[in-house]
Amino acid sequence: MVGAWLLIFVGLIGTLVVASGQGSPGTASTSIPSTQSSQALERMSQEFPDLGTSTPSSLQLVFQSDTGAAVTGAAATAQIAGVLADAATIPDIASVSDPFDAQKPYISQDGSTAVATLSFGDLSADQQKASYEAALSVQADAPDGLRVEVGGNLVPLGAPPAGIGEGVGVIVAFLVLILTFGSLLAAGVNLLIAVFGVGVGLVGVLAYGALTPIGDTTIILAPMLGLAVGIDYSLFILTRFRAELRSGRNVEDSVARATGTAGGSVVFAGLTVIIALVGLLVANIRFITEMGIAAAFAILVSVLMALTLLPVLMRTLGRRVLPKKERTRRSNAFGTPSDGSTDAQSPTRKGFLRRWGTFVVAHPVRSLLAGVVVLVIVAAPILSMKTAFSIPGGADPTSTQRTAYNLIIDEFGGVQSPLVVLAEADGDITAQTASVQDALASLPGVQMAVPGPISADGHVALLTVIPAKGPIDQQTKDLVQQIRTDADSVPGVHLEVTGETAIGIDQDQALQDALIRYLIVIVVISLVLLIVMFRSLLIPLIATLGYLLSVGASFGASVAVFQWGWLDPLIPAPQGDPMMSILPILLVGVLFGLAMDYQVFLVSRIQEMHNTGMSPKQAIIEGFSRSGPVLVAAATIMTVVFAGFATSTFPIAASIAFGLVVGVMADAFIVRLILMPALMSLLGKAAWWLPKWLDRLLPNLDMEGHALDERPDSQPDKREAVLVTE
Repeated sequence: MVGAWLLIFVGLIGTLVVASGQGSPGTASTSIPSTQSSQALERMSQEFPDLGTSTPSSLQLVFQSDTGAAVTGAAATAQIAGVLADAATIPDIASVSDPFDAQKPYISQDGSTAVATLSFGDLSADQQKASYEAALSVQADAPDGLRVEVGGNLVPLGAPPAGIGEGVGVIVAFLVLILTFGSLLAAGVNLLIAVFGVGVGLVGVLAYGALTPIGDTTIILAPMLGLAVGIDYSLFILTRFRAELRSGRNVEDSVARATGTAGGSVVFAGLTVIIALVGLLVANIRFITEMGIAAAFAILVSVLMALTLLPVLMRTLGRRVLPKKERTRRSNAFGTPSDGSTDAQSPTRKGFLRRWGTFVVAHPVRSLLAGVVVLVIVAAPILSMKTAFSIPGGADPTSTQRTAYNLIIDEFGGVQSPLVVLAEADGDITAQTASVQDALASLPGVQMAVPGPISADGHVALLTVIPAKGPIDQQTKDLVQQIRTDADSVPGVHLEVTGETAIGIDQDQALQDALIRYLIVIVVISLVLLIVMFRSLLIPLIATLGYLLSVGASFGASVAVFQWGWLDPLIPAPQGDPMMSILPILLVGVLFGLAMDYQVFLVSRIQEMHNTGMSPKQAIIEGFSRSGPVLVAAATIMTVVFAGFATSTFPIAASIAFGLVVGVMADAFIVRLILMPALMSLLGKAAWWLPKWLDRLLPNLDMEGHALDERPDSQPDKREAVLVTE
């Protein structure tokens, strides 16, 4: 088995190396072709094939006086001329515009701001970086009293290198494993399986990307999810393996039973997460689907690792996965330690979590109200949530790029992000162009409407509309909608709006619509899976409602941090911008999978206790105290791993990771450890109610392998006492 995994790993690396040597397949587009603006862009390309849709590489130097004085004075113009002379020496520069050129001036009406454009040709990534760094040097050498900001589309994009936060998260997770197992070897095996699984998963995705174009954001989810669930899945199986050893079974039988019981739960949990991620297909957005499938592949590898490679290591280590004091223990004829203890009577059941479960069951109303109030408060900021497909001017509000962009918006309106309007007539459009221009110029939020070229057949005209505000301002969004509403206001002419700004607005709306569809699909899947799993109607209903509360808390906290900037000193990623449009839909999918994991691990034990004849409340306490420690350890590990990724300076990765941190904490520590036992206590026997006709239709699932306990060999060897040693 070890050889097979090594062969797979080496094969994937070889594929990646060979494919990379044949050249890059390119990067997949992140556009959404089904939107109105994207279709209008295709129409524009057909009617104006010589116009081109690519934007030339350029930078802007934005000049202002530190004192607020006009830049048109003799001293200021001389300083600006000196800066422009230095800018002309930037590598690979094609031209430098003069903001004081009488033919094409670029000076604000109040004279406080001047803008020069630095134009470049086609540049490689290394050339772009060198040219941008040279522009920053020109900015740094600007004379005293002259403020210079550098903006434009030449700024290098892409994810920054990984920081130390990810490593710290892994180290903390390792410490949690050591505390959980009380064994350095067990913790090391657990982490080794998870890290190797992440490596195989990432190399697999990258090898595929070397053969077929994929988006820049494709692998954002895969490493953080693969690492988190890889640790957790191995944790579940190792915990059961150790319990079987403690019960007096030999190593081989313990390995088999741990894989057949806890391994079944891992399969169900993994498939649930995979279904949620592959379910992103319903969004019908390519780059979202790619992220989901890449993460689903990483989860699949983690599940396979836990079921195949982990048993090998468990067999190799044997009883060394136990703390030293437990490695030598005399068992009686029934495989029970001579001190009379069993796994079901382990100290963890008599500790804090048992007392906590007893308290919740004894005070269900107070516990329920307290948990709901906390979640609602955390979720409250969602009421002011704003989203944007991309942030104009760069993701960092404090950067010189964003400052330059905002200065131009404030002084010149939306000249950097104009709307492009296609006016199409049945006959010749020339005579009606002026009417269309006047109609557009009269709309609220329009600073200027400028006529453009006319198609070869004379039926289509292009007009440029300069908004008064920026591309993600609500006024600009309303303007795009108003143009579409008035698309046929000029007799005989139909209008379509496109351009980068309109495309961004449409993509944001498309993702919001996809979120609603996806949320409905997730809720239906949740109810169906849990009804089949627990053979109950009310438990799936309250579990799904709890999941929605944890998602709301995740959204609300993300708004407070990344939109409001509440944790600016702690989160290095830029804050103060609208949430990225892809964040909500990704959080919904990932948190669904994780919430179902916690639900299964917690309630299946409660169900097991209830099926033995215990009263509902006693079954909750017993099941809670047995599954609680593993659930807490698993959720803690996921939290610290995601928290490590939340310290990334890459806004998308940081916002996803932070949302998962809050979502996991809310779901595991409030929904599953407070709301679920409280509601089940209030429901009593009704929690397990299921109509008889439905009971006959549903299959009997045994995801945790309880049927193994009914086998003739389910008990350890009863013939003689066994002395178990290393």
